[in-house]
Amino acid sequence: MLTILLICALLIAFALAVAIIAMSMPLLQRYALARPNARSSHRIPTPQGGGIAVVAGVLVTTFGAASLLDVAPGMPAALSLATGTLLLTLTGAWDDIRPMAALPRLALQAGCVALLIGFAPVEAGLFPQDWPAAFGLAIALLAGLWFVNLVNFMDGLDWITVAEMVPVTAALAIFGWLGFLDPFATLLAASLCGALCGFALFNKPVARLFLGDVGSLPIGLMVAWLLYLLATNGYVAAAILLPLYFCADATITLIRRALRRERLFEAHRNHFYQRATDNGFTAMQVAGHVFAVNLGLIALASVTLILPYPAVQVLTIALGLGIVMALLMRFSRPTAQWTTGENK
Repeated sequence: MLTILLICALLIAFALAVAIIAMSMPLLQRYALARPNARSSHRIPTPQGGGIAVVAGVLVTTFGAASLLDVAPGMPAALSLATGTLLLTLTGAWDDIRPMAALPRLALQAGCVALLIGFAPVEAGLFPQDWPAAFGLAIALLAGLWFVNLVNFMDGLDWITVAEMVPVTAALAIFGWLGFLDPFATLLAASLCGALCGFALFNKPVARLFLGDVGSLPIGLMVAWLLYLLATNGYVAAAILLPLYFCADATITLIRRALRRERLFEAHRNHFYQRATDNGFTAMQVAGHVFAVNLGLIALASVTLILPYPAVQVLTIALGLGIVMALLMRFSRPTAQWTTGENK
């Protein structure tokens, strides 16, 4: 029954996202244009707000399928997920239309992350039981808050979020199907994968539609919640490996900007994937490289589930870091075609 529902959830979320985008496109083109700025990779005004369709498709499909299977994780946890996701969707919509100040935005995000952590259906913490519970909760809150923001930071190129989140959510759905996540979380992962695939049809380079903050923020929250559940189920290495490219790119970029004493919340083009386009990579090539690296990270994460030994987990994380760092270094260098073109 779960297998059939997972397939149906993926397909229904896909169809809902496509249908909602198709119906809302005229309004988005008229009222929600993203105009190029210092951070942008696009050169002409492009509608944003595709995240509305993704979030709607995910929530409707997930809760509908969960009611059929009767696998909701308890009313408080389900309501906290829906409430936090909707609050960040509204926050992102407001920020897309009229940018919010950094502190109120962070406060709202922290509140949503805390809400999900507080009601998450977990039986164990991230750290040994003799460690203070407050320490683990604080780490989870900071990690969740950072993840929500890094997804937003990294959503700055056609198909980049698709290349990251489609394989990650697909892997989470498969892991859940194999029993490493509860059925509700598994349905959420499958629905999110399907809705993102629907959005991908409109975001393919050259994109006709962007997610906007209305999509990147709640997507970051939902994926962070799934990774938190995976980690608290005892699979910390897998939870680290799956989003490792996004985490590495955003974190290293933030540290470098902080060391240069730049304003951290100002628009910029310092991310490695942005520098790649400056170095001659096309958006499709960047997305292809990110997708390929994610397949490698999924393979390593799978090894940690099959062989849950400390030495194996340390080794796979080290290999994952090596793969990601190799890609970041590749993005930092001009392509051969770009160099040849400059030398002409």
